[in-house]
Amino acid sequence: MPGFVTVPEPAEVPGLVHLHTGKVRDLYRNEAGELIMVASDRVSAFDWVLPTVIPDKGRILTELSLWWFERLAHIAPGHVISTDLPEGAPADWAGRVTVCRPLRMAPVECVARGYLTGSVLAEYRRDRTICGVMLPEGLQDGSEIPTTIFTPSTKADVGEHDENVTYEEIARKVGAGEAAQLRQTTVALYNHARDIARERGIILADTKFEFGWAQGGGSPEGEDDALYLADEVLTPDSSRFWSREEWQPGRAQFSYDKQFIRDWLTSSESGWDRHGDTPPPELPEHIVAQTRDRYLEAYRLLTGHDFA
Repeated sequence: MPGFVTVPEPAEVPGLVHLHTGKVRDLYRNEAGELIMVASDRVSAFDWVLPTVIPDKGRILTELSLWWFERLAHIAPGHVISTDLPEGAPADWAGRVTVCRPLRMAPVECVARGYLTGSVLAEYRRDRTICGVMLPEGLQDGSEIPTTIFTPSTKADVGEHDENVTYEEIARKVGAGEAAQLRQTTVALYNHARDIARERGIILADTKFEFGWAQGGGSPEGEDDALYLADEVLTPDSSRFWSREEWQPGRAQFSYDKQFIRDWLTSSESGWDRHGDTPPPELPEHIVAQTRDRYLEAYRLLTGHDFA
């Protein structure tokens, strides 16, 4: 079963309890009950966490997420409390840590799509739909969709595959009211972020958000039922970022995300069979360097600053 090629050992930090090692992040809880998220340089593709890291990736994703949290707070507050480095933490945690509010997490990944590509392309070609939503004929891989579509998916464990589900399934799972809140917030966040990115030369083709509800006991008065934006947000790991200048439907797009790694893994150069049981190979140095450069360029274009 796909998963980690090599499972990393979590760091032991006084006063922190290790809760979970994810594809990219390690999760801890401090003595105050707050969650400590540490973004690593690991990278995943095709349900595998690859044996090769991308230098500085965790720091880039953390800074970019913080930048987006500020710009989206009027739609949904972020879960970040601070970026303080816990006492006794390893030095390499610097720039990778977010101290977060504990939430009752929605059991679904909330995906917003503004362009036709990826896992929904086969469904469109077969049925002219995306997750049951009818679309016009004549769209190509990379075409802009007439309206933003909410396509939720299951949250898979490491090594498992996320599965697209219908809105009706989500409503049955979390209730009609919370499902509507998730859909409305997802679409509003995507539309706002899409417009910001477009102004900066990036097409936000699709992205996934994670949400949770405040659990009380520490939330500001009147915010116990607030829906919070959680995890990372609008990074090259969780989004498809395309060059606006080079965008052309009907062909592969120039991307500022990990699609570059996926393309190499499925090429003859890698020699890897993604449908087999053999773990993926190490990434060659030129793929690592070019992937890092694309993440850095996405950061520069969006924020207007070079990554320090």
